[in-house]
Amino acid sequence: MKLPLRSRGRGLTAQSEQRGLISLADWRSRRFRWSIQTVHGVTLVLLLIVGLGPILWLAKAAITPTQDTLRQPMALWPNGWDLNLLVQTFTTVHIERYFMNTVWIAIGSWICQITVATTAGYALSVLRPKGSRIIYGLILATLFVPSVVLLVPLYLTVLDVPIVNVKLVDTFWAVWLPAGASAFNVVIIKRFFDNLPREIFEAAEVDGAGPFRLFWSICLPMSRPIIGVVSVFAVIATWKDYLWPMLVLPTPANQPLSVRLPTLERGIQLDLFLASLAIATLFPIVLFLIFQRMFLKGDNLSGAIKG
Repeated sequence: MKLPLRSRGRGLTAQSEQRGLISLADWRSRRFRWSIQTVHGVTLVLLLIVGLGPILWLAKAAITPTQDTLRQPMALWPNGWDLNLLVQTFTTVHIERYFMNTVWIAIGSWICQITVATTAGYALSVLRPKGSRIIYGLILATLFVPSVVLLVPLYLTVLDVPIVNVKLVDTFWAVWLPAGASAFNVVIIKRFFDNLPREIFEAAEVDGAGPFRLFWSICLPMSRPIIGVVSVFAVIATWKDYLWPMLVLPTPANQPLSVRLPTLERGIQLDLFLASLAIATLFPIVLFLIFQRMFLKGDNLSGAIKG
């Protein structure tokens, strides 16, 4: 006797729900369930140690004297801590100067990357001019080119910008403008724009909205999650970049923390160097937490379409 289609569908659904790496019969065993939960807990603790361990050790070493760090690196302040080390990073190392250089470089690079990525993604995904597929294919092709190969031609370009004949070396523009040419960001935002509901754009066009109004009033507000992701990537990548700022910013007064701190390591004590590293690491962590709470949420599109 054949079962009705509805009954057979329910049976297949129940069987598919029971299939998995661990069966329901195994989960009913208290000993087996306790073992799996123990393995999960131990794995989580190990991941926390591996991920947060270096950061916590750096925070501890930032207020630990040099002798204690060298003799007992894993001890928790054997002879007390010294908060004055954090103050000396400003009075002796003058970390505030290089910190502000890094902030300005990160802000400028972020503006260039967001501007280029959102406008290019909007043009390729929403406007779709003739030849947009070819342009998108060329952008994808640049992802397969190693960044090291582009160092020499890029340096020659900022050394003497064609047509305008302007020298950008030893200025922040030499870092800002090349950062905007990020094919990865364009691809990410373009893929996000492809998933936006077209009904909203059609309704806005019927109401008389032009391309700029569509971009500014519809695309950008609906794209806060992906803009937050790209912003975190952009700022953190700029904050830790070493090779390119070292090439185009030879003057020490213009160098960021990533370039200046390795140079200062030779002339300062270990405790001051570790304290400077802790201060330099604090900003990206706080920035990531802020962007995670503000932008990395999936409910920003809720209510965009009714029905």
